[in-house]
Amino acid sequence: MKFNRPHRPFRRGQHPAGEHPAGQHPAGQHPAGEHPAGQQPTGEHPAGQHPAGQHPAGEHPAGQQPTGEHPAGRHRRPPQEERRAAGPFASSRRRLLITSATVVSAVLVAVLALRDASGPQDQGAAGARADCRPTELLEPPCGAWFGAFVPHERDDLPEKVRAYEKRVGRPLDIVYTYHDMSLPEGTRREGQLLTPEEQRVGEDHLLLLSWESKWWGGTKRQQPTWKQIAAGELDEKVIDVQARRIKDYGRKVFLSFDLEMDTRTPANGTPADFVRAYRHIHDRFRELGVDNVVWTWITTGYLDHGDVIRKMYPGDEYVDWVGYNQYNYYRCHNTGWLTFAQTQQATHEWIRKNISDDKPLMLSEFGTAADPARPRRQAEWYAQVPGVLKGLEGVKAALQWNYRDPGPHCNLALADDAAWDSLREAVADPYLNQPLR
Repeated sequence: MKFNRPHRPFRRGQHPAGEHPAGQHPAGQHPAGEHPAGQQPTGEHPAGQHPAGQHPAGEHPAGQQPTGEHPAGRHRRPPQEERRAAGPFASSRRRLLITSATVVSAVLVAVLALRDASGPQDQGAAGARADCRPTELLEPPCGAWFGAFVPHERDDLPEKVRAYEKRVGRPLDIVYTYHDMSLPEGTRREGQLLTPEEQRVGEDHLLLLSWESKWWGGTKRQQPTWKQIAAGELDEKVIDVQARRIKDYGRKVFLSFDLEMDTRTPANGTPADFVRAYRHIHDRFRELGVDNVVWTWITTGYLDHGDVIRKMYPGDEYVDWVGYNQYNYYRCHNTGWLTFAQTQQATHEWIRKNISDDKPLMLSEFGTAADPARPRRQAEWYAQVPGVLKGLEGVKAALQWNYRDPGPHCNLALADDAAWDSLREAVADPYLNQPLR
């Protein structure tokens, strides 16, 4: 079985007026190419938020008060009374207190200096603190996951993942795979969630399973529709079978239904049809007692689709994570070069304003084409990733797309050793190295 990705129609447009910082290109410059399912155009996005887990300067630890403030009902005596109450040993006690305070201050300064010298490990290094362990919804409190889509054949996913990890110099946190809704008969496994190879990889990785309402390579009559899914027509042979597989697997998995759904309408149905189909799958899993799914809703993040994207959100009670896919397509879509920040910031801001202001966010696919005229440009692009990522409030996972899109100049895979070395250095950042358990 070759890796299958449904065709994504090419689209390009521009973001609504006012969405772009001066000097940046409009988001229509990277409408998705032909990625795993749907399209992924790019947008630009303002940043400036603080990384998760850090606190604004000036906050006081709970229960402590700023200098000069006193607990309610307690009053400071006038200076004369203080001097009288102090007695003949006041000066000696004051000298002793001053000396003690100086020693304590020196110790605190030394401790703080040692902590600062060790870098951001407290916030990012895997296993550095017990409270950095993932939450019930697989959210890393002290940083973000790093993952990737790694191209593979039927039986070699574990080997391909290990080869990618060797090149990038670290284990992946999340491995991303794609499935259709075909019947897993004979040697056909495209419709089988959690293949034996995925389960092997899942022993020491998190899995993101993208489940699409398609029958890759099937006839037109075999293609599922959102109305059929919502009506329960696929329950017995498809949805219930895969729900039980996930339940039996036991470990938690990220599950996405029809990622980039904003590119699938009207062909698959209306936005309302999608919402009903999504909710039906979610509710069916619940009825079957499947409690190890983290529901991940993934859109293109293409701002020209803003109205449609809003209509296709199933609601907070049906979504655990929100994802979006943004790229620097460059010559693939005949657009200008966009930095990593320009591909992410405007969509991030829009998602926070229009979809959810508190759900954990996932850059479920990100990447860039190369520039033959400037061979080091791809490497420079990836070098920006950790710094920008820390400023995208709530982004808790970033998955690199190491593959190509159909069409000339549309290879989004890492092009050379310099690009690999740059990504390797970027994802060594402690912020992107969190404890899996």
